Amino acid sequence: MIVSGFTFCRNVEKLDYPFLESIRSLLPIVDEMVINVGDSEDKTLERICSINDPKIKIIESVWDMSLRKDGLIYAQQTNIALENCRKDADWAFYLQADEVIHEKDYEGILASMGAHKDNPRILGLMSRYKHFVGDYNSLDPWSYRRAMRIVRPGGAVTSVGDAVGFARASDNLYIGKAQRDLWEYAAGHIYHYGWVKSPALLREKVRTQVEWYWEGVPNSRDNQVLSLSEFMPPHYPFLKPFTGTHPRVMEERIREFPELTPKKSRWLNPAFYRYILQHGFKG
Repeated sequence: MIVSGFTFCRNVEKLDYPFLESIRSLLPIVDEMVINVGDSEDKTLERICSINDPKIKIIESVWDMSLRKDGLIYAQQTNIALENCRKDADWAFYLQADEVIHEKDYEGILASMGAHKDNPRILGLMSRYKHFVGDYNSLDPWSYRRAMRIVRPGGAVTSVGDAVGFARASDNLYIGKAQRDLWEYAAGHIYHYGWVKSPALLREKVRTQVEWYWEGVPNSRDNQVLSLSEFMPPHYPFLKPFTGTHPRVMEERIREFPELTPKKSRWLNPAFYRYILQHGFKG
């Protein structure tokens, strides 16, 4: 079985994304790693080159500012990476720069890919998620629960929207929950760390989203965040405590993360119950 890995990134060093950890977490189970590096203003490219692994294949690109609306640039850059994956690969494994896989899941992921390798009806495998917010001990159960991260290479699918998911290339049918005949689940989880940052960098993350989703024009909610010097998502105080282990590649980053003020039990927080009334109880 041949597996290509692929990703895209730009300015991820200055945004403090775990992009090196993401790449390193995928390298052990792929035969190549295609990395589309955008025209960055930091040392993203140099730091990726420092990994110095023969599996890595770097493509350099210039981002098209006309594709900023709704994050469409992310899908375009994802497709550039996907199109450069090996055409003879059985699967292409996509990780974004803030996503990491756990070494305990390697065996199960490979078994999932092997089990469906010869079934052309299956265009991809959905991965379940663990979303961390604010720190490495707080899980967000209200965020999306699955996304397609293992797909058929060679033009069978295309990244769409803001690159969260994929569509069937022949008719642009989005492959989601309702298209159950086109996908199966992969074993394991994706560990999503995009919202684990200092409050100052979380504010900068919102500014970046405004730039690439709303063409630099913030809405009223974003204006409230951007008026602050620091930001933490309002549901952070009553997120679900995480009791498992993190991927080994994250150990140094977690060790260096500043300690935060301990939170009281979510069950003793009245805001938790108000949030449930609005959004429902999740995990």
